[in-house]
Amino acid sequence: MADAQYQRYLMALDAYLNHRAACSTCTIFRRCGEGGRLWGDFTRSQDSYLQRQRHQRGKHKPR
Repeated sequence: MADAQYQRYLMALDAYLNHRAACSTCTIFRRCGEGGRLWGDFTRSQDSYLQRQRHQRGKHKPR
């Protein structure tokens, strides 16, 4: 079964990419208000997921 946090991270990316494909204002360098919000949601989800991965790997390091 897939990790729920990982799924949220991917869903946030999909939401941003779908918006960007349909939005005439958003570019790789500039985002409209909605695109900026979706990008922020994605980056927060990604940061949270990666932080948890680092923490979990840190617990399993041999001493």
